[in-house]
Amino acid sequence: MDPHRIALLIDADNVPQDNVSRAISSLASLGDVSIRRAYGNWFDSRLKRWEPLLRTQSIRPVQQFGYTRGKNATDMALVIDAVSLMHTYQPDAFAIVSSDADFTPLVIHLREHGLPVHGFGRPDTPKPFMEACTTFEQLAPAAKPAEAAASAIDEPVDRLRKAVIKAAGKDGWARIQSVRAQLGPVASFNPRDYGHATLTKMIKSSGGFELRNEGSPAVVVRASNGGQAG
Repeated sequence: MDPHRIALLIDADNVPQDNVSRAISSLASLGDVSIRRAYGNWFDSRLKRWEPLLRTQSIRPVQQFGYTRGKNATDMALVIDAVSLMHTYQPDAFAIVSSDADFTPLVIHLREHGLPVHGFGRPDTPKPFMEACTTFEQLAPAAKPAEAAASAIDEPVDRLRKAVIKAAGKDGWARIQSVRAQLGPVASFNPRDYGHATLTKMIKSSGGFELRNEGSPAVVVRASNGGQAG
């Protein structure tokens, strides 16, 4: 009898590469992970660190350019491949490594077609994605001393706060585009590295900020203490 064949699809923009080996080890007890693909813009310097893992774990890198800032071309490529694989290679199960809740409709679609979906992601992965999967395994980052862990959490929020205050007008409010400019290139500060699809969503979930006109091009933000540019 042929082994249980699993298609592993990795959102490389969304998860640390050190989590992937743990996911593969976990899947080994369920069957043969015969399809292994990782999606991202491999010309982005932030993904350079993935190269050793791609080689040692026989993972195929799937190139996807970001055509428009803030839009999720990588996610779209993964979804299209998953549906295509379901009809062509016909694996017995799928595994998705991501902490992005946007994949929840894909998981539901695959399960409606009778395919188990094993999810892997950070402990802060949104519940809709975790609960949609047949199984979900939390892949916590490598253990750190308590102080280092706290610093790793606080650093991006502190950087956001400084960017908001610096971009703000006299009334303390700043346009999201101006905040983005203060943060520098996407390669140096990408909300997806912290589990958020957009900068607005990251600001909203971080606390310590107020938003107006959310969901429109005119969205503005300010530090909740009314901090103003110095």
